[in-house]
Amino acid sequence: MKNDYATFQQYFPTEAVPYCFQLWKKHQFNFKITRPRNSKLGDYSFRRESGHQITVNQNLNPYAFTITYIHEVAHLVTFTHYKRRREPHGKEWKAMFKKLFLPILTSEVFPDSILLPLITYLENPSASTQGCIPLSNALRAFDAPILLDEHIPLTQVEVGKSFIVNGRSFVKGELRRTRFLCTETTTGKRYVVAANALVKLL
Repeated sequence: MKNDYATFQQYFPTEAVPYCFQLWKKHQFNFKITRPRNSKLGDYSFRRESGHQITVNQNLNPYAFTITYIHEVAHLVTFTHYKRRREPHGKEWKAMFKKLFLPILTSEVFPDSILLPLITYLENPSASTQGCIPLSNALRAFDAPILLDEHIPLTQVEVGKSFIVNGRSFVKGELRRTRFLCTETTTGKRYVVAANALVKLL
């Protein structure tokens, strides 16, 4: 992906673009926008040969995309400061996540329906926004209408029932914290799928 200002304008809310672009320029990481993934919205990694990399799923609405992006930048900055001596989502990451978010934690960037649960979430952020039901539901209201019409949250599917997500079919299993352990019907392999993932019943 070409990391230019126009790319940031495509994925972030207009008022957040300058700040998010400056974070990329300041920290100089490889930023990739990826196909949708079942198990995560984004991630951060570091390789000696290639440096820092952040990925974010391309199908997120602008508000969810921004939250995920800042989440991963906080991992990068925390890693830079502490290396591997701290928990991935420990108190250092939580503090950095909130600090990086403050410049855009405004009603100019986020609608009130998202801003209020987002402020609450940032008081003690978890590893995934999908574990915060009020924030997850508020973000979902801004997803593409076609998804909302044809899909339902995985939480509404009974255990043992089959569903499709991202073109692959699974059987729903038991809840593991904020994700369900599901079995892919074609391979028998098991994957964790976010509890609030939008799926289509078979």
